[in-house]
Amino acid sequence: MPSDVALAQVRNIGIAAHIDAGKTTTTERVLFYTGKLYRLGEVDEGTTAMDWMPQERERGITITSAATTCYWHDHQINIIDTPGHVDFTAEVERSLRVLDGAVAVLCAVGGVEPQSETVWRQADRYHVPRLVFINKMDRVGADFEHAIEQLRTVLGAHALAIQVPIGVESDFRGIVDLIEMKGAVWHDDDQGETYEEIAVPEALVEVAEHQRAWLIEHLAELDELFLEQYLAHAYTADDVRAAVRRLTVAAKIFPVLCGSALKNKGIQPLLDAVVRYLPSPLDVPPVFGEHPKSGKEERRRPDPAEPFSALVFKVQSDSYVGRLSYVRVYSGRADKGTTVLNATTGKRERLMRILRMHANSSEERDELNAGEIAAVVGLRASFTGDTLCDAKHPLRLEPIAFPDPVISVAIEPKTKADREKLNETLERLRDEDPTFTTHVDKETGQLIISGMGELHLDVLRDRMLREFKVRANVGRPMVAYRETITRLARGEGKFIKQTGGKGQYGHVELVLEPLERGRGFEFVNDIKGGEIPKEFIPAIEKSARDSLASGSLGGATVVDVRVRLVGGSTHDVDSSALAYEIATSHAFWDAVRHAEPVLLEPIMRLDAATPEEHIGDLIADLQSRRGKVRSIDRRQSTHIMHAEVPLAEMFGYSTAIRSLSKGRAAYTMEPVRFDVVPPEIQERILG
Repeated sequence: MPSDVALAQVRNIGIAAHIDAGKTTTTERVLFYTGKLYRLGEVDEGTTAMDWMPQERERGITITSAATTCYWHDHQINIIDTPGHVDFTAEVERSLRVLDGAVAVLCAVGGVEPQSETVWRQADRYHVPRLVFINKMDRVGADFEHAIEQLRTVLGAHALAIQVPIGVESDFRGIVDLIEMKGAVWHDDDQGETYEEIAVPEALVEVAEHQRAWLIEHLAELDELFLEQYLAHAYTADDVRAAVRRLTVAAKIFPVLCGSALKNKGIQPLLDAVVRYLPSPLDVPPVFGEHPKSGKEERRRPDPAEPFSALVFKVQSDSYVGRLSYVRVYSGRADKGTTVLNATTGKRERLMRILRMHANSSEERDELNAGEIAAVVGLRASFTGDTLCDAKHPLRLEPIAFPDPVISVAIEPKTKADREKLNETLERLRDEDPTFTTHVDKETGQLIISGMGELHLDVLRDRMLREFKVRANVGRPMVAYRETITRLARGEGKFIKQTGGKGQYGHVELVLEPLERGRGFEFVNDIKGGEIPKEFIPAIEKSARDSLASGSLGGATVVDVRVRLVGGSTHDVDSSALAYEIATSHAFWDAVRHAEPVLLEPIMRLDAATPEEHIGDLIADLQSRRGKVRSIDRRQSTHIMHAEVPLAEMFGYSTAIRSLSKGRAAYTMEPVRFDVVPPEIQERILG
């Protein structure tokens, strides 16, 4: 963008929601009405532009976040369409990290569904302003008021309707704008490209006036400038819109709109709301980071005159251009061919090509500017979460945090040719997906791949075969267990070796203490009086951290433990960092054996929706899987069961729930924590 004026007209937004709420259909309609597409794509027909992967089109779900750019009323809208399935929540996480605003899509029938809540909390964590689009108003059972009430009660969101629907279910035909107090109706004969402005229907006048009064009063309560105008009875529709914008940008309110994306109704007013109420890069606070050497806090404003800084938030393999790195530029500008510094790794990278993406197609650009989202070709050693910056003004931005994998399978290539390609393929997939990991089992020698769920690993396996032409056998899913200790224990380790010349000497005494669940790892140096020289303390801490990788119970990762260095000794000549690392490892294992270690298993939050007649069968089945029902909500004729259940008991659950409900129930699962495995189950696992 050449100036601040143009930058003020940029919107970086995401479309996010629960699976099947209509995100991709909404995005397709946005692209159609802004002129980016010339025909309407349909998810059910596999003709959408944003769901371009074969796996997405076959399954009818979004798997990877896709970026595109369109224009509406002289505004540039950069859109990221995100997945709704919990197995691909990392795609939502990294998208929200770099976006300025979002449109949360809710189903008018289902309201706030489980993944809606997850996405909402992710957006809260990054302080992302949001609009809410209540979709599927044409569906049987659609309830606009109930969906808004759930936003307030379930999510605690200050949701304010700025529209009300005209008609409902099969009679839904338009909306009333509560700010202008005008109606808009769509006709079914022109793909929704035009709509007719009408007066507020007589049957809706009382409802609309009541809702408008509610909106105005709440704006006055929350915005001081508008309160003055309200008390003086001197405000216009423009003043109301300005107040809505100020409060939305501050994430104090969440304006609610409605429509039916599939039936082409309500999308143009949604686009108007995006450019009117969601922030530009100039409206969000400056980004903060640290100097990679001094650790001093630095800040960057979205100004082309500032030093260049950008965050790599996604890496993707492209069959035509090779390795694509998606970046969000926070400050400054950089031309094609410029060499920049990767502040995370300390390496220099060259921006060989700059592309503006439209799903899996692209157009060439000559420069990157503050506020933009684009893709770069030529970055060889930059990965998700890395910071690119001006080498003369280095800055390291906060990286993106991703959840740990919870499910694993063994994989082995079918032929020698496949073996040679497998490692390269796995490396490329790891670069793309931070929640996908691999390791070799020390006991069996098997190659293990880990991810966020059965669907996640199934999609990756399918990509190995289709994209990379690697044939492999995949074993049964395995749970990614953890290990922790339950009592304080002391351990001692010595490494003494004489080789005729200079020997090796390390002597360490450790105390291991259990921490609260989720605390991770802590290291405390309690050495006093120089028993161990200070220069060896970092080597001891590193060895203690490395020792966590494989516990004493089946080799699971050790978590939630404090390692306290309490004693040891040194040798004037033979002591070395290597000797202390080995001694620390011995001391750690000595202590773990006496600390009564236990296995931890991933516990999943399960939300299952089922007709009333099947709820008893689902509860009985869940209890047989060691599950605990936390609550049951009733929504019209549907029961929503909220439960917690060990992941180990949930393999094949999709088949079981279909059988129990005659295909009428649906569910979502997401990891919530790790918990201690019951003794009898632990014995069976380790046996």
